[in-house]
Amino acid sequence: MSPFENKYVIGLTGNIAVGKSVVRQMLQHFGAYTIDADGLTHQAMAPGAPAYQPIVEMFGKFIVDGEGRINRPLLGAVAFAVPEALVKLEEIIHPFVTQAMTALISRAQQRVIVVEAIKLLESDVASMCDTIWVVDATVETQVKRLMEKRKLPLEEARKRIIAQPPQSDKLSRAKVVIKNDGTVEDTWKQVQMIWNATVVPVVGNQMPKSVPTMGTQPAAAPARPAQPQPQAQPPARPAPSMPPQPARPAPTTNNVAARPVQAAPAMPPAPQQRTVPAKPAGTSSLTPKPNVVSPLSPKTEVGIRRGMPNNAEMIAKFVTRVTGNAVDRMDIMLAFGQKSFLLALGDNDAVIAVIGWTVENLITRIDEFYLDPNVPRDPVISALVIAVEEASRELQSEVSFIFLPKNVAQDVVQAFVVNGYQPLNLSQIKFPAWREAAHEMVTPDTVGLMKQLRADRIMKPI
Repeated sequence: MSPFENKYVIGLTGNIAVGKSVVRQMLQHFGAYTIDADGLTHQAMAPGAPAYQPIVEMFGKFIVDGEGRINRPLLGAVAFAVPEALVKLEEIIHPFVTQAMTALISRAQQRVIVVEAIKLLESDVASMCDTIWVVDATVETQVKRLMEKRKLPLEEARKRIIAQPPQSDKLSRAKVVIKNDGTVEDTWKQVQMIWNATVVPVVGNQMPKSVPTMGTQPAAAPARPAQPQPQAQPPARPAPSMPPQPARPAPTTNNVAARPVQAAPAMPPAPQQRTVPAKPAGTSSLTPKPNVVSPLSPKTEVGIRRGMPNNAEMIAKFVTRVTGNAVDRMDIMLAFGQKSFLLALGDNDAVIAVIGWTVENLITRIDEFYLDPNVPRDPVISALVIAVEEASRELQSEVSFIFLPKNVAQDVVQAFVVNGYQPLNLSQIKFPAWREAAHEMVTPDTVGLMKQLRADRIMKPI
């Protein structure tokens, strides 16, 4: 049993490349607070973080790159090649990660906690859990994912799999097993069914508090729209958004075209949505074109809703309309294995904007944004930013990064700046873990912005 009062802790594990992170993201959609123990491990190894110096002393300076960061792929290659080295590495890191997890669980407001860790059962983390969920996949699926996602050669992928304890050991201790060889939608249905059967009877419905959700049909709301939409690509027209690119499959999900499937069951009735007053349409530089009806009238408030997978088709239609690029339902379903979406709604329940974001390792990343070109930018962007930050703080995020295409209109950037974001300058980010995360996210084609969300940090530098 978990030692945490009034918390129900799910230990989520499984061997490499079985798709644990996809399942963790899905559980977050249902209202769980999720922890990526491997992500905390990366933070613990950042320059100045508690595990950095002990690791460098143990393995040597050859594992440090030109910018002073630990080269994790190189360190992994050494550790996986020498079992004793892997044990030593874990002995250095695990105490710091366990300490951080304990603090996160204790201060979380959510009752359901999910701890994802590949070595969960081999460590004292298992003693923190009320139940154990194991994600399972065939070796063929694991190899394929390692080669596609991590770009590992075939032999290196097989070596990584063989180096781990047998998956059968984990399965023998599982209370729940999720098979993850199929599509994201297949996995979503399993997770939803198991959540309703095993978690809801214990803690009730735990939908995220900060932003309401929508079912398949719009929920009745006070003169405000109600329909969520994730997103999958940025606009290529005069809309303030990311450059068009195909929706990416989930990091560890099978990238196989799915045959048509019935939509996932609708979520429980949504709470009333939060609204933000909108400024008159004429105050934005993006005014409706002549003979075009704006889906946001001057007296309308911007409604914000959380997108869910059962809204995937609606979201796909919106993204297709504003970008001019064909996006289908399965593109959106794949995206749901990676991130969350918030929708802005205008008159007559019309979707007027979609923002895609995720919180990983206590860092928020906003990397997708679609806006109807016929609505004022300032009130819509402000409403979405406020909602993302509320949801991020609920997930204990410490900092938020936004990435927009370099050719984005300046008033779009300014709309984010008005909400407290500043241009991203890697050399001026004082915390190494944040700097490393931003370094991995930024590209030559994007403009980065950042905003600190919390003063305290879970992995304090030393």
